[in-house]
Amino acid sequence: MPRLTELRFCGLTIYLLFLFCLLTCCQTGVSEAARQPNIVMIISDDQTFRDFGFMGNQEIQTPHIDRLAQQSARYVNGYLPTSVCSPSLATLLTGLYPHQSGIHYNHPPPGNSAFNKMTSRREYESTRSQAFQLIQNVATLPRILAANGYRCLQTGKFWEGHYRNAGFTEGMTIFEPVPGQSFGGNRKLANGTLAAHGNGDWGLKIGRETMQPIYDFVKDCEQKSTPWLVWYAPYLPHQPHDSPRKYFDLYRNNPRVAKNEIAYYASCSQFDETVGELVQFVEQEADSENTLFLFVIDNGWTPGEKPMKPRENFHHTKASKRSPFEDGLRSPILIRWDGHTKPATHTALVSSIDIVPTLLHAAGQEKPAAKLPGVNLLPSAQGEAGLPEDRAVYGEVFPGDATALKQPEREVAHRWIRKGNLKLITSHNPNAQGKTWNNYTSGDVLFDLEDDPGETKNLINDSDSAESLAELRRLLDAWWNPAKAD
Repeated sequence: MPRLTELRFCGLTIYLLFLFCLLTCCQTGVSEAARQPNIVMIISDDQTFRDFGFMGNQEIQTPHIDRLAQQSARYVNGYLPTSVCSPSLATLLTGLYPHQSGIHYNHPPPGNSAFNKMTSRREYESTRSQAFQLIQNVATLPRILAANGYRCLQTGKFWEGHYRNAGFTEGMTIFEPVPGQSFGGNRKLANGTLAAHGNGDWGLKIGRETMQPIYDFVKDCEQKSTPWLVWYAPYLPHQPHDSPRKYFDLYRNNPRVAKNEIAYYASCSQFDETVGELVQFVEQEADSENTLFLFVIDNGWTPGEKPMKPRENFHHTKASKRSPFEDGLRSPILIRWDGHTKPATHTALVSSIDIVPTLLHAAGQEKPAAKLPGVNLLPSAQGEAGLPEDRAVYGEVFPGDATALKQPEREVAHRWIRKGNLKLITSHNPNAQGKTWNNYTSGDVLFDLEDDPGETKNLINDSDSAESLAELRRLLDAWWNPAKAD
């Protein structure tokens, strides 16, 4: 029979073990929380997918983004569900396709021209604000993260009024006009009254005039050991292409750079330098192994031949921004999370619809991610699993102005699907002359992008493609069929 002292010793040992386990559990909980990564979303505004050194452009100078690419999982065949900024950015906030979120336009009813004809700022803001309910009533990425301990900062391009509408805890865009700002963000009403344009107002200063709001935010979060999200969506390389002279000088005397490319390339390099400054700052101030960098373009933009009034600026080609073609819809996607992801090139088709679920998984928010249509890219970025080579990606193109809210089937001009090398574009809602918005195609078109990357040879009536065409139509209708919308 054990002696009393032995029983006391055993009791003390058990008690100490209990305390140790309790402390270990608490520490594990803390370390789990600490592993919630900081997130830096870097979003280029109006840039062709080819126009980076790492994507094969040998004349453009983008050394900082190229360095980021070298350190990242590189998805070089990335797509955007649409080719204009507001709905594309909404996808990066919601993880939804434009027809699902209802944000499929740049300008809600009654449209951009009608807004400009108003004479009352109160009327304009009241009318414009009716559409903000769409973003206010959805579980956005910043809203989910903020509910789970993150601080979330909005800077740059943002079409949803005040930053709080999308769930950001802090931000720069407040739906107020910016006196004296010449490069965007303001709208002049018919009587000369200044109002917020609706695309970012004060937030558009980021990158073009300052980076300090991001620096202050990151430092404060790091001092308080709070996980954070930065939305860096500068108005770059978006027009006006009015970069400082040093960026123009990079291309001025290069005979391989066309005249209509100089100003655009200069803005691309200006944007690249801000990315380098941001990444370097985060590397110095935060733990790079606890910070995930995500890079994507909002929509494509290719300089055309028609000049504009601003210095050496040119209008974009019809086949790029706003269009259902590759120059409007393609974007590389980069994911860098040191110690977690592996630098590698992935050629499978992916979409920006995958970004929100990927970031939610990284932050430990698997449940809300499971409700979204996109794919979690982390297993492939970590080298743990491959992506299906036969995946189809989808999208839709709408007019820039909406005539009604919550009726995307009445507005859609084109749907598109790519699977393998084949891409189908369908046409919808033609006018009385049988032309769809902007007259991009004459009816439905089918392209083989391997043999015809410029999308010039329509195979829609090619008998050899009939079986593949039927499959693409079936998949596209299963994804979204506006003819059967409720």
